[in-house]
Amino acid sequence: MNEELAKLIKSLQIPIILLVIMWLLMWAQDYFSFSLMFLGVFPLRLNGLQGVITSVFIHASWSHLASNTLPFFLFCAALYYYYPKVATKILISLWMLSGFLLWLSGRSDWHIGASGLIYALAFFHILTALLQREIRIMAFSMLIVFLYGSLFWGFFPEFFPNENISWEGHLMGAVAGIVFAFYYRNEAPKPKQYFADESSTEEDEETYWLNEH
Repeated sequence: MNEELAKLIKSLQIPIILLVIMWLLMWAQDYFSFSLMFLGVFPLRLNGLQGVITSVFIHASWSHLASNTLPFFLFCAALYYYYPKVATKILISLWMLSGFLLWLSGRSDWHIGASGLIYALAFFHILTALLQREIRIMAFSMLIVFLYGSLFWGFFPEFFPNENISWEGHLMGAVAGIVFAFYYRNEAPKPKQYFADESSTEEDEETYWLNEH
């Protein structure tokens, strides 16, 4: 199998597994008519602290889950594609910090859904692209903005008067993404030096000509 294709397929495994869990839990809630809201984050309550880990898997409706599925899949797969050696460590770091910050600062209500982690992944990719100026990550960041154009509006609940969005979850996700973009900046892919080989070849030829003459 082509090495690049193998790398791509491997990068899809964890995102698919996590999404299958989300969809199965949503199906179970719908089919058996019960709620897993208690697995969300409830700020500053001990019985809401477990949501730091579990809230990502719980969604309020099929539309809520559907709207999170594509961005989560893309951003998480990109993490495993560009950072294969440390992707799991980065994902857990973003997951835990965004959830814990939400637990410390959110409104007194249940917060559920993967959007906080999506914001963490999105801002991690965007800031990494700016820090490294790596063309592949920069291109992917433009894709983020194009596909998830409402990203920045998610900080302002007044733009969504009919939706009960957790803007605090979005904000804390963005903070986590920024923090770990700096922390893991040395793990990011480095820009390719496209002309390095050509320069070396010219230098070698010049050295050979001088030695021969």
